[in-house]
Amino acid sequence: MTVPVVRGLINQNLKHKISILTNQNLFTLFREFNNINLVKFDKNDRHKGLIGLFNLYYDVKRLKVDCIIDLHNVIRTNFLKLSLQIPFYQIDKGRSEKRKLINGKIFKQLKSTHQRYVDVFLNIGICFQPLTKENVPKDISSLNLVEKNSNRKLIGVAPFAAHQSKVYPIDLMKKVLIDLSKKHTIVLFGGGEYEKIKLDKLAILSDHIINITNSYSMDKELDIISNLNIMVSMDSANGHLAAMLGVQVITLWGLTHPFGGFKPFSQELSNSLYLDKQYFPKIPTSIYGNKIPKGYENAFRSIKPEQVINKVEELI
Repeated sequence: MTVPVVRGLINQNLKHKISILTNQNLFTLFREFNNINLVKFDKNDRHKGLIGLFNLYYDVKRLKVDCIIDLHNVIRTNFLKLSLQIPFYQIDKGRSEKRKLINGKIFKQLKSTHQRYVDVFLNIGICFQPLTKENVPKDISSLNLVEKNSNRKLIGVAPFAAHQSKVYPIDLMKKVLIDLSKKHTIVLFGGGEYEKIKLDKLAILSDHIINITNSYSMDKELDIISNLNIMVSMDSANGHLAAMLGVQVITLWGLTHPFGGFKPFSQELSNSLYLDKQYFPKIPTSIYGNKIPKGYENAFRSIKPEQVINKVEELI
């Protein structure tokens, strides 16, 4: 979700030199930027534990930056804020508003996470025009790794998420895939051996369903995503990856809700399919999907396969 913001920052502020501290396995997400300094955060070794905190302190100090923009605001970055004698600016995550949303005290669209990122830069006087789809580069893929029939649209489907409450029931997803694969080519996205096994079973439903889980590097997966006509995703990372690359995204929301601020970049709210609060008044039950109240175990089933299919056809 930071990538569209970094894109806007670089396009509008060419004079600034930018370093990004992140996990090395996420470096690929920033591949479109030729002039930023990617700094490795090593949570498993050099930056692990208490000693690792001090190593991180020295590594950041060695960069000799003029200021630090903290888009995470967690214990580790708060340690850096207290220890480094460098101007330090942090995201306001809106925790109080989000608690009210979960507790049912308010039910309205909260500020998007993208805007919360932008606000940190605005608060220190850096110029930032509103982010739009025009900021998204066109197809940046170097390879077309999935064979495309010219008469078939390419639909990505990412049916899993970190928490079960955000996973659309597999039997309903089968109906979606079978119907869509009659006219379109479906590419399944997942991660890890468990998801690969599950998605292999879905791939045999049709010759026009392809499971690429664990088949390519992240770099090549991004190439494939950038060629999609539409991505159908849960409230999960693949939706954000597709939106980052300018692809239309349909998100399916279980016990979370787009009002929490995590709607994929530059997507219409109408692209989000979520539960009816009239029947499920506790929605959202959490911001990240880690809570399933009693009686809500099957709430996601209220979104019918026909709704997903019709939304795909509408956007196509």
